[in-house]
Amino acid sequence: MFSTTLAVLVFATTFALAHPFHVLTDAEISARDNFQYSARRALSQCSNSLKRDGLAQRSVERRMAMLERARREKYAARAKKKRDFDEVLNTNHHSNLTGLTNDTDPSVFLTNPSCVLGTEVTEGPYYVASELIRYDVRSGQEGIDLYLDYELIDVSTCNPVSDVWVDFWHANATGVYSAVVANGNGDSSDESNLKDDHGRGIQATNDEGVVQFLSLVPGHYTGRAPHIHVMANSNGTVFDNGTFFADTVMHVGQLFFDQDLITAVNEVEPYASNTQELTLNADDSIMSQESADIDPVVQYVYLTDDISDGIFAWASMGIDLTNSHTVSAAATWTENGAVLNANSGAPGGGGMGPSGSMSGIPPDATGSMSMPPPDASASAV
Repeated sequence: MFSTTLAVLVFATTFALAHPFHVLTDAEISARDNFQYSARRALSQCSNSLKRDGLAQRSVERRMAMLERARREKYAARAKKKRDFDEVLNTNHHSNLTGLTNDTDPSVFLTNPSCVLGTEVTEGPYYVASELIRYDVRSGQEGIDLYLDYELIDVSTCNPVSDVWVDFWHANATGVYSAVVANGNGDSSDESNLKDDHGRGIQATNDEGVVQFLSLVPGHYTGRAPHIHVMANSNGTVFDNGTFFADTVMHVGQLFFDQDLITAVNEVEPYASNTQELTLNADDSIMSQESADIDPVVQYVYLTDDISDGIFAWASMGIDLTNSHTVSAAATWTENGAVLNANSGAPGGGGMGPSGSMSGIPPDATGSMSMPPPDASASAV
């Protein structure tokens, strides 16, 4: 009976499609209704059976896995293409997120889902070794609060990277780095800057591969657009004075900000009093270099409707745990402040350390990479 009904319905449907103006007879309508009723009842019974046998759940898992594989393939193919710098410059990274709760879809915070390896760039001339382990790096400076969530991803597995020490440093609102006295960094005759530690810190990533810092939006200085330096380290030493000295550098990168955000920030004091020439993102060579492979601009949202109240920003970066880089420190932080290194990458200096290490041991040190600062004991990590 069922097969007969199905045959009648197929014939009626085919006939109706071939002749769209054909009006179904009462017998055809009845056959169609009987078939649809039987089909719905059969599907309902199958659904219960599939759930009971676990097949439905396996179907969901299989399809989700296939979807994830397909997405990764697409993202990987996209990552192989050189990114257009103009694309990065023209992307608006300002989120309008409001009313966030614990139930908010976490995808609103996703960045860099393709697990792309971050471009390696210079550490610059103002890197200081043996940073203070801390979350709040404002050190009494004035400016717009910046709450940053920074995530590291292992590009070989696309899993978060835990227990990696992330160095974090940037200029203050008027474009001056702390702990360094050098031409081009504010008043080069002001040695009191060696006692300052604003805009500098280091922390280890948690189980989710994340570090969070509370700082200030960096200002600009001549030749560079506003940016933040980040460095991923391992195999170092934690000292009793609350600092960490790394032996191995796995990644050196920089983070940037939308030009529109920079414009808005520069209308607020003390940024508005910065007399140094502003370099636009479009003219920053390091930003252009990084943008060839990734989007190095942070996503962000205003904390309130007033930018002076601060912003929350987030970024993700893919790193290769087998990488090892040489960097040069302008100074090393001690309990007595920064000690400038004669052989460093700072203006007036030069020289590099052994491969995969950091050069720049304090002048009074013995040369051991794990040499603790004065008056500090150490433990290896």
